[in-house]
Amino acid sequence: MNSAYIGKLMALAEHDSRIIHLLADSGTGFDEMFRRNYPNQMYNFGIAEENMVSAAAGMATAGKIPFVFTAGAFLAYRSMEFIRDDVCFQNLNVKIIGMGSGLSWSSLGPTHHTTEDISVLRALPNLMLLSPATPYQVGACVQKAYEHTGPVYIKVGMNHEKEYFSEKYVLPDSGMDIMCRGADLAVFVTGSVLQEVMEAADALKEKGVSVTVIHVAALKPFDSMFAIEAVSGIQNIFTVEEHNIYGGLGSILSEAFAYHGGGRKIVPIGLQDCFAEGYGTHAAVRKANGLDCETIYRRIMESI
Repeated sequence: MNSAYIGKLMALAEHDSRIIHLLADSGTGFDEMFRRNYPNQMYNFGIAEENMVSAAAGMATAGKIPFVFTAGAFLAYRSMEFIRDDVCFQNLNVKIIGMGSGLSWSSLGPTHHTTEDISVLRALPNLMLLSPATPYQVGACVQKAYEHTGPVYIKVGMNHEKEYFSEKYVLPDSGMDIMCRGADLAVFVTGSVLQEVMEAADALKEKGVSVTVIHVAALKPFDSMFAIEAVSGIQNIFTVEEHNIYGGLGSILSEAFAYHGGGRKIVPIGLQDCFAEGYGTHAAVRKANGLDCETIYRRIMESI
């Protein structure tokens, strides 16, 4: 997904010199490719994420379109005050890309996980919050951020996520995609954990349980009415997220139902107000924290 991000940014930068790619000592070979092609549109700030966000705000006031890119934990948490005061309070045209969503930085532990970033950032006024699941959806979210005038935060995975969309995919107006339709239950999911949910849905179908899976890429603004209408007639509603259940997708959907009369119980599957356990591969850490397809399948079966 990192390569998808840089590839899309390069395609945009080719036609718009206002685009600036900002790094905090987090560059890869893909970023080197960007630098070779657009040397005057890239700056590496070193390990100075707060300064990078502030500089991006300054660039935006001068008419540039800065894309700030580094590990999500260092943006959502370390730089949060600067995102709030320098970018969102001023409603500036800064795009913030958090690399390594959820448990992606699996071998480095909770200090590098971004499992509270939705909770932290969705409270900030003026900030659009996007959470793509696949490489092509990353490109669509970058396009959406580019077209939107104002602050945007995008959570990006980094572990060879499976593709479910076409190369010409465009983010729908609702910010949600109905991945499959079923009448027995519905699962709302956000981010790259979509693959685990789709595999769990296949296992449920083998047991005769039909499932509607809805991927939520646009967490803010959230299209409450689309979400409620999409599960009309379905009583069993679940959310799955690689995130704390407090303040994340489960909370967003619960608020939508409470505010707009959805009137159904929601079962959240995610981190239960805790930091993730374990170190190792992304798959291993997901499994250790109950976010693998087998555990998701079991949790749903037990609940229904």
